Amino acid sequence: MSDSINQGVFNEAVCIDTGRVYDSCMDRDCIENTRVYFNEEGQNAVASAVSCRVKSCEVNDVVIDVEPIAFKRGYYSCDLTFYFTIVAEVATDTTTPAQEYDGIIAYSKRVILCGGEGNVKTFTSNVVAMADDVTVSGTNLPKCTVQCVDPVILDSKICNICNCVETITNVPESVLENVGGELQIEAERALFVTLGLFSIVQLVRNVQILVPSYDFCMPQKDCDDTIASPCEMFQKISFPVDEFFPKTCDNGDDNNCNCNTTSNCQNS
Repeated sequence: MSDSINQGVFNEAVCIDTGRVYDSCMDRDCIENTRVYFNEEGQNAVASAVSCRVKSCEVNDVVIDVEPIAFKRGYYSCDLTFYFTIVAEVATDTTTPAQEYDGIIAYSKRVILCGGEGNVKTFTSNVVAMADDVTVSGTNLPKCTVQCVDPVILDSKICNICNCVETITNVPESVLENVGGELQIEAERALFVTLGLFSIVQLVRNVQILVPSYDFCMPQKDCDDTIASPCEMFQKISFPVDEFFPKTCDNGDDNNCNCNTTSNCQNS
């Protein structure tokens, strides 16, 4: 990379086409007492379970639908449906080992964000392998992106199903593949879990922005395909001094005690 970047020398202003976040929000959802759906084998095991433990839960897919709000221009509703994969360890009696079964949870929510107004239709050429260039058109809707971490398992229990429980519908094929078959909807007993979910939702539009340019980006290191031995890797790790010698209180005195003034310290 040239010296102009290191010295912060401005070369020119360039126009780039990139995504700009118009609005975003973060949320903390408590998904309470939601049914876990299994295939027939898993549901039969849950129905006759003497014990059940939820081992893990991960986000498998998020289906997103963005629609403009008619009575509030520039705002959009983002309908999000999260699909979680649950791994449950179920024992049907006390004499045989517990078996693991994969289940599915669906959770829907709606977020309203400001995405700005745009009436421009975008057409771009797209080079397709082994084919001629084609023109691809885009709508003026902003793009909704969702970031989330795997949920926290707060509670789980097996109980009877009441008539008010909603059933799962329109599950993507990629999600159904995790349970190895069609979901068993009809049941008298089912596994219910409570999850804690952290997420960030953003509305993004492609815009042209003028930015300062310094130079082209060049890698600063050479490619290396050598693999060090475990001992060589260990020798490069810094010695954990703080683990052996914990830091003392930062209270301005020489005694290692939790107090605000030296008059409260007691020497041993």
